[in-house]
Amino acid sequence: MTTPTFAYAAPSATQPLAPFTIERRALRPHDVQIEIRYSGVCHSDIHQARDEWGGSTFPMVPGHEIVGYVAAVGKAVKQFSLGDVVGVGCFVDSCRQCSSCREGLEQYCEVGMVGTYNGTEKDGTPTYGGYSARIVVDENYILRVPAHLPLEGVAPLLCAGITTYSPLRHWQVGKGSKVAVVGLGGLGHMAVKLAHAMGAEVTVLSSSDKKRADAHRLGARHYVVTSEATLEALTGRFDLILNTVSANIDLNPYLATLRRDGTMVLLGVPTAPAPVDAFSLIGGRHRLAGSLIGGISETQEMLDFCGEHGIVSDVEVIDIRQINEAYERMIKGDVRYRFVIDGETLEA
Repeated sequence: MTTPTFAYAAPSATQPLAPFTIERRALRPHDVQIEIRYSGVCHSDIHQARDEWGGSTFPMVPGHEIVGYVAAVGKAVKQFSLGDVVGVGCFVDSCRQCSSCREGLEQYCEVGMVGTYNGTEKDGTPTYGGYSARIVVDENYILRVPAHLPLEGVAPLLCAGITTYSPLRHWQVGKGSKVAVVGLGGLGHMAVKLAHAMGAEVTVLSSSDKKRADAHRLGARHYVVTSEATLEALTGRFDLILNTVSANIDLNPYLATLRRDGTMVLLGVPTAPAPVDAFSLIGGRHRLAGSLIGGISETQEMLDFCGEHGIVSDVEVIDIRQINEAYERMIKGDVRYRFVIDGETLEA
């Protein structure tokens, strides 16, 4: 028997989010029902709710940064018990058979991961996300949350945290690494915290001076307001650059700041393709790469790392009734650094 669940949904790409009732499925043997305590607000929620990337389906209940408590379990569940503090990230299923899934890289599932929202379950039903009172997810796609961390700050780790942690681990950042972070927003501030905790020397590259104090508080050693002259002065400096912005910027001056064999990783999604001069790559055997969230095992590793180092996201907790205002503020960059919905305001 399905469970009626209060949520907030985008009725269409041009309408504001509004109260909506969804049906959560009855528990299957390996399912876990989670009462949502906090749900992070990711900029990709705006892109999808407004169909800016194409392919959106409506009505849409966004939200893929979910933290809550186990309220019920299916009869075959072995990994979780009632009352456990758990999280759900950007996907809730995958094919489980392809090479990526077998290697714990479900985000690159060759069949296609099942998104936590704006996706389709294997039985054809739409997925609805974390702007809701509860969610039902297979136990194999649920994360354990360090209970000693403030849960409101944990929620954005399920997307912003893993999106920045995964490339830092893949490119083996550690003591002595020189890492640059382009942009100090929801992703960027997590990149600074995580890279600093890994022992890297972190530099924030920003288009303005207004977040200098924040950057140093978060763990950056250097803060550079970008211009042609300041980037030229950094030529050959960095081992790794995490580009967290979605703005259309000229990548070539940034690529020149890489050391030989250095890598720039794209994490944001600009609205237009970026031209890259071949000489920006050839001259220093530079690499331009991308990275997409992380698999379940790596996301758990990230949460455990954050638990050990006391790392959470800087957040502003909001009532769900403030969600449309929050979207507009996010577009203006008026949040430091993530909005998080208080799940108690999602009880009808």
